[in-house]
Amino acid sequence: MTKTIMLSFFVFFITLAHAQKVEFTEYDLDNGLNVILHQDNTAPVVTVGVMYHVGAKDEQPGRTGFAHFFEHLLFEGTENIERGEWFNVVAANGGSNNANTTQDRTYYYETFPSNALELGLWMESERMLHPVINKIGVDTQNEVVKEEKRSRIDNAPYGRVAYSTGINPYMFDKHPYKNSVIGTMEDLDAAELDEFKAFFDKYYNPNNATLVVAGDIDVPKTKKMIADYFQSIPSGDEVERVNITEDPIEDKIIATEYDSNIQIPLTALVYRTPSMKDREAYVLNMISSVLTDGKSSRMYKRMVDEDKIALQVLAFARSQEDYGTYLIGALPLGDVELSKLRDVMDEEIEKLQTELITEREYQKLQNKFENQFVNSNSSIQGIASSLATYQMLYGNTNLINEEIEIYRSITREEIKEVANKYLQENQRLELDYLPEPTE
Repeated sequence: MTKTIMLSFFVFFITLAHAQKVEFTEYDLDNGLNVILHQDNTAPVVTVGVMYHVGAKDEQPGRTGFAHFFEHLLFEGTENIERGEWFNVVAANGGSNNANTTQDRTYYYETFPSNALELGLWMESERMLHPVINKIGVDTQNEVVKEEKRSRIDNAPYGRVAYSTGINPYMFDKHPYKNSVIGTMEDLDAAELDEFKAFFDKYYNPNNATLVVAGDIDVPKTKKMIADYFQSIPSGDEVERVNITEDPIEDKIIATEYDSNIQIPLTALVYRTPSMKDREAYVLNMISSVLTDGKSSRMYKRMVDEDKIALQVLAFARSQEDYGTYLIGALPLGDVELSKLRDVMDEEIEKLQTELITEREYQKLQNKFENQFVNSNSSIQGIASSLATYQMLYGNTNLINEEIEIYRSITREEIKEVANKYLQENQRLELDYLPEPTE
């Protein structure tokens, strides 16, 4: 056996060991901060992450974009970290860092050599305890966010589909999911400095956060450092959660959007779906795989390979804390009419609604989701993010170990039932996403 093959087997078995079970310790500080520790001493690396239960859905009308804006603003500096030095401090200590925002939460993290664990904890406590929020920081990050919006949405092909800004306003009437995560520049430009400070005071408190430390740690020593840096941070008022129920979609919505960045149109069927916590959301993920995951999937084989009417097909669920959306779409090949693509997509949906998927398809599904489960728990950064997400948004941290059992228990009959329940023509948006017409 060659050294390369031996190394491949070694990596494979290490990955399986990670995937078998993620051990963790979970507790709360007196100020309400939820803490999750995962010890893995196989490599001298540690990730420190803090997830705050605040996202775009928590913003006030006329002030969209605040949650995402803070993802940028809170790297500006603190009372003890000079403005513009955050990234330099991390890099100088051999680390990396990032942050991301969704409709439901905001997550910040650093990955360091494990001997810099205390530095990571100190920096996150600084971010939580006393960041500097001033006009120069707000003005600077305002320009950064505008450029991000231009590059990712306004000037990116299919950007308003990828980021749902061209979809969610049709799918939600009452719920703030109708707004985009990045918000509008008009709202950010109109906001006063005191409004940014008030947003921080309301949401960036230990009792609205989960701290995760994963990697090469000593648990008792880590607990001591966490107490030293976070216990004294005062808790805030309890956050009132968004609790808005949407009326069901009962009549088909037909819409057209235009994009000057594309040459090939897209047609999409979009459905409103249940919370990420709902078992049916897991079933919809499996339906996506049946339809478009790989060259042997149903829509790919028929529309791309056999009928040659589509250049590309896609199906995916965007699950969230309160509701989700489910999109099935296709790009035409040549001059194929978008109506033809919709007809064929409907035929494939009808097959799911009237016939059980085959035993072979079912076994392939199980294999794919087993593989995804292994991969999701194969890195320290991934484990840290998953632990925080399962605790905060699902209310069950141990889903990091148990979620695969949900997929294993889903039956062919359930796939048929969920397709019938949610993929109905009168409950959807039919969106044609077209190139901007020329003069």
